[in-house]
Amino acid sequence: MLCYDLFVSSAGPQRARSAEAKQSRARAILDAARSLGTQHSVREVTLTDIAAAVGMHKSAMLRYFETREQIFLALTAEGWQEWSRALRTRLSDLTGTSPDTVAAAIAQSLVARPFFCDLLAQAPLNLERNVSLDSAYAFKTAVLAEVSAMASTLRELLGITELEANDAIATATSMAGALWQMAAPGTRLRALYETRPELAHAIVDVEPQLTRILTALLMGICVTTTTRQLPVQPRGRGQAQQRTT
Repeated sequence: MLCYDLFVSSAGPQRARSAEAKQSRARAILDAARSLGTQHSVREVTLTDIAAAVGMHKSAMLRYFETREQIFLALTAEGWQEWSRALRTRLSDLTGTSPDTVAAAIAQSLVARPFFCDLLAQAPLNLERNVSLDSAYAFKTAVLAEVSAMASTLRELLGITELEANDAIATATSMAGALWQMAAPGTRLRALYETRPELAHAIVDVEPQLTRILTALLMGICVTTTTRQLPVQPRGRGQAQQRTT
C-alpha cells in the first residue's frame, strides 16, 4: 500500500479529525476514481466526476489531492506494486524459464489488468506532467522499487544483466500501454474497426502481439548473453600467419 503522506496534499486546513480519517477519505477518493476509470477511459474521468461519486464538493477534494492527475498517478503507483507482486509470484511458479514462456507470462499478467494498461499510457503523457515535483518524485521512487524487484527475478530466471532486465520491463509496460490505446476496447472506434472489413488491419489483439514483441526481445537478449559468455578461442600460429599474408 502506498504511503499517503507522499501523495496526499497537505495544503489548507484538514476537516478530517485524525490521520486515520484522512486516509479513509483519501482511500474513498482513490476507489471512486478507480471505479470510474475502469468503466470509462481514464482520460474521460474528470475531477467533478470523482467528487460526485464520493459525495464531496470538488474544492474539498483539493484538500486531499492537488489535482485529478495526482489521484490517478497514485493509482498508477498502486498498480505497479500490485502487478509486481503478482508477476514475481507467477514467474517463480513457472515450470519452464525459456524466453517465450517468460514473455507469455509477462504479457498475460499485463492484459489481465486493463485499468493498469490504460494508466501506463496516461502516466507519461499527462499524469506526471500535472503534479508537483514532490508527487512526481514519490511516484518515480515507488515505481523504481518495483522495477528493481522484477528485474532481480528476471535476472535469476534468464541469466541476463540488470540493464537488460530493466529494458525488458520498460518495453513490456510501454508497449502494453500503447497497444491498449490502439486496441480501444469497448469504444465506438473499436466497433467501427470491427464492422468495417477494410479496417480489419486496425484491430489490435493486445496479448498475442505483446507476447510476440517480448518473445523476440528476450530471445535476442538471451542470445547476446550466451554469446558474451562464450570463451574466446586463441588463434593458432598458422591461422595468424594466414591472416598476415
